[in-house]
Amino acid sequence: MSSTTGAEVLTQGTGYGVVLGIGFVFAIIMMGLSTLQNRYTTYKISTSEEFNTASRSVKPGLIASGIVSAWTWAATLLQSSTVTYEYGLCAGYYYAAGATIQIFVMAILAVRVKQIAPYCHTFLEIVHARYGNTAHFMFATFGLVVNLIVSSMLLLGGSAVVNAFTGMNIYAANFLIPLGVCIYVILGGLRATFLCDYSHTLILMILIFYFFFWTYTKADLVGGFEGMYNLLQQASIERPVAGNQDGSYLTLKSNYGLTFMIIQITGGFGTVMLDQARYLGYWQRAIASEAKTAVQAYLMGGIAWFAVPLTFSSIMGLAAVALAKSPSFPYPGGLTAAEINAGLAAPAGVVTLLGSGGAAAMLILLFMAVTSAASSEMIATSSILTFDLYQIHFKPDASPESLIRVSHIMVAVWALVMSCVASLWIGIGVSLNWLFLFSGTLFTGAVGPVIFSVVWRQQTKEAAISGALGGVVVGIIAWLSVAKTYYGELTIATTGKLLFTANTVFYADEEQGLMYPNLAGNLGACCSGAIISAVVTLIKPDNEFDWSATKRINPRAREMDRKRATLPDSASGPGSNSPVEKEKQEDATADVASAEDDTTIDVPAEESAELQKSLKVATWAALILTFIVLFLIPIPMFLSHYVFSLNFFKGWIIICVAWLFVAAGITSILPLWESRAAIKDIFSGMVRDIFGGEARKRAIGSSNTDA
Repeated sequence: MSSTTGAEVLTQGTGYGVVLGIGFVFAIIMMGLSTLQNRYTTYKISTSEEFNTASRSVKPGLIASGIVSAWTWAATLLQSSTVTYEYGLCAGYYYAAGATIQIFVMAILAVRVKQIAPYCHTFLEIVHARYGNTAHFMFATFGLVVNLIVSSMLLLGGSAVVNAFTGMNIYAANFLIPLGVCIYVILGGLRATFLCDYSHTLILMILIFYFFFWTYTKADLVGGFEGMYNLLQQASIERPVAGNQDGSYLTLKSNYGLTFMIIQITGGFGTVMLDQARYLGYWQRAIASEAKTAVQAYLMGGIAWFAVPLTFSSIMGLAAVALAKSPSFPYPGGLTAAEINAGLAAPAGVVTLLGSGGAAAMLILLFMAVTSAASSEMIATSSILTFDLYQIHFKPDASPESLIRVSHIMVAVWALVMSCVASLWIGIGVSLNWLFLFSGTLFTGAVGPVIFSVVWRQQTKEAAISGALGGVVVGIIAWLSVAKTYYGELTIATTGKLLFTANTVFYADEEQGLMYPNLAGNLGACCSGAIISAVVTLIKPDNEFDWSATKRINPRAREMDRKRATLPDSASGPGSNSPVEKEKQEDATADVASAEDDTTIDVPAEESAELQKSLKVATWAALILTFIVLFLIPIPMFLSHYVFSLNFFKGWIIICVAWLFVAAGITSILPLWESRAAIKDIFSGMVRDIFGGEARKRAIGSSNTDA
């Protein structure tokens, strides 16, 4: 582990204070919000449906805010700045583009899930309904592996920054960061993660705006837009970037940057499609969203998130490049390969520009990103362990109370597991950068079969299983073979080699092999998994499956929705039966209904037509937006070998921050507007309780006096 004392500008007490203090503050806030929700709304967190799916009633603005928050994990801020430090301004764009198209695809799949399984808790329930126990257990394993890698990467990045800024023990940070998150997730369930996602995203936007305006308008070391441009031009002369046009940091013509985007695309599909949480939370958010707004939520979330890594890397990633030779830079002479692999480019830029105040802001920003994503991982993993393992394989007749209890236990268990695994990676020398680039090789083979499970009626169980397992095998073989071919040995260094710095010298033939092992592994796994599954299906397709099995998933929730639609709002007031009692009654009713009337699985004709229309809109929107971000913008600039002029650079940065303003409107203002009625109801209820309670006391006192 590399020394990080150069950036250690805060005390260890500050580190422990941020890690423990902010986490418990959010836990207390969640206690208050959960109390208000239970008291003044119809959604009670003591029901398993509300705890794990937020009663499928979350509005698009809050879903979009949650997507931005959940996809903005440690790697979003650290890795986007790291690749910008190495490959220049283009890398921030390639990072954002490579990880946004998956959100656009999820807009399509979100509608599709509403069509074929409107009451599922996890995508794995769809797999189980179609293919049975064997396939379900295998894909559940894939899901847990993805969750485990993502969760540990969150802590790897977060603990490295806390250690760099404060000197706090990195292993202690790994175990303490999830503690407060675990508490507020248990207290509030999935809706709690959405509410905390909103607050996290709000803080994220405020701090990125602060960093931008300070860097480009106030910082004397930078000297504004023109000063930054000149510093980057000088850096291109002193430390030219291999594979970039003229070695420039100011061009989209970057061979290795483009290669990184391909790795980002394939790995990103794995973490989105197979991670019930987040990195993202996408299946969970698809399930939690209202059907009619799912497309809108995902498209807005993708558009908003794109601005975060694009803008942040254009601030702190470029600042680290421009100021690497400054006497104020915490790592004299620039970052070493080990420091880059730890993700310390952005922290170095912050400390150089803002000192201890900037370090504190960055620490809070990273902590918000890590804890927000971790909350999604915890609730999503809890859903898999509770509904896909405990209920399906161990106790199919589990009661609502036991499901809630198991969900709580699994959240706590996962917090401990992710801490242990993150510590294991540090102990054996695996960095955030290595894990980020390798991870897709391990699980993207299952991406094609999972997507086919939702959109292709004829896919068979054999096709799904063989595609997923075959993809993993092909990916690992390709990864190891290319590493052996280029480097002659198989080590952590050769299998994950990506970055080179001014302090690291490679021979010319070695430069040609940079990133290729991970490129081969990711592409091999992703493509072969889909191809194998498609070929096996076409050889012997399933022509009888009609989605009725997936539509029967979770009859309890279907009956709850029907009852909720027929009951007045007052039925869920403080004086009504407890939520758990209601859920037990509705469960019994649902069992009878599903046994007696199979026609109840059909989606109403009006809603079905609306979903079909939404599916078309989502498909065309996803295709158009993907074409724009992957081809229309970068490819002409790549092929033209254009190097930014000063005016073009100014325009690029201004567009980035303008895009961030749009993102802030979507994620910070829209949710408040959408929830204005609920906020008003809660406020009115509180006023009524406070003043109404006093009036009742006076009335009782008066009657006693009269008596």
